[in-house]
Amino acid sequence: MIMETKRLILRRWKLTDAEDLYTWAKDPDVGPIAGWPPHQSVEESRAVIQNVFNGPEAYALSLKEDNRAIGAVELKLRGHTDMTDREDECELGYWLAKPYWGQGLMTEAVREILRHAFEDLGMRKVWVGYYEGNERSRRVQEKSGFRYQWKSERVEVPLMQEYRIGHVSMMTKEDWENRKGE
Repeated sequence: MIMETKRLILRRWKLTDAEDLYTWAKDPDVGPIAGWPPHQSVEESRAVIQNVFNGPEAYALSLKEDNRAIGAVELKLRGHTDMTDREDECELGYWLAKPYWGQGLMTEAVREILRHAFEDLGMRKVWVGYYEGNERSRRVQEKSGFRYQWKSERVEVPLMQEYRIGHVSMMTKEDWENRKGE
């Protein structure tokens, strides 16, 4: 499936995206704040495409002008999230390359993936989280209409081998329908 917004294409990851992924994912300001270490090689990025970005609802974000991958957005379905075990609920995850921060691109992508979740996949709720200090992620969630639910003091971040403070928000289908015109 391919989805489009005003400026973006949300499409499946391809192995040929490995070099672009490595370009952005090696930046120490990108991965660690989201819970994963910077990539060390193009081969590592290729392995991530094959083994991590392979879920049924995992998408590369690319600008319409050149179709190069600049970030990711994913709906983690039952069995791939610890936020819910329901078939009609999922977890949203995302990241964006640093040169594209502050342009509203992730909010644009999140709005489209929420439309897909509620209209195409029949989701009832979408959950999302961020780690303490990730203010950009918090702002995307607020601008997208998520409602804050709770704070967890000791969340394990296995890829970083540490514990952090986590924050969880949620959007219902009704919340999303009430915001559609915005």
